[in-house]
Amino acid sequence: MLVDKAEQLLLATRRWNRRIALATGVMLLACAGLVLVDITMRQLGSSLGGTDEISGYVMAIATAWGMSFALTELSHVRIDFLRSVAPRKIRVFFDLLALLTLAVTVAVIAKQCWPVVATSLKNASTANTPLETPLSLVQIPWFAGWVWFAVSSWLVFMAASILVIKGRFAKVDQTIGIASAQEEWL
Repeated sequence: MLVDKAEQLLLATRRWNRRIALATGVMLLACAGLVLVDITMRQLGSSLGGTDEISGYVMAIATAWGMSFALTELSHVRIDFLRSVAPRKIRVFFDLLALLTLAVTVAVIAKQCWPVVATSLKNASTANTPLETPLSLVQIPWFAGWVWFAVSSWLVFMAASILVIKGRFAKVDQTIGIASAQEEWL
């Protein structure tokens, strides 16, 4: 029963991250379209202005949200010279240790992001640019992306830990391990 819940949690987290990745992709495409329009307008002697600023904001938000997708799709880069020669149980230990380290680190980063957002909200801060973008409009989704990455990391860690306790090492290896080069090409 607990194993089923852990697997459902992993599946749900992966499903949500795929949806978020699609939405993030749409946001990136819209930004690319905006930049393309601006480039075309420059050729005609006009400009929208601020597309570099907007694209920087979009990239920060996309990165914050995209890291959770990379986690659940096994796309994070890890150095695996020890892992690759270790037996499965040791590999799973390395994977759990890496995931715990990631979850703790991301939780600290997310916690440290909040004062930045809070200060911008308190001071009604705007960018020192011609657009004078209210920084909270950019920082809130950026912060939310970091929080989601932290939540996703902890959910995956807890579910993987349950699977380890129940002896489901193959499932853990498949869920939080490193995708082989052959799997990445498929």
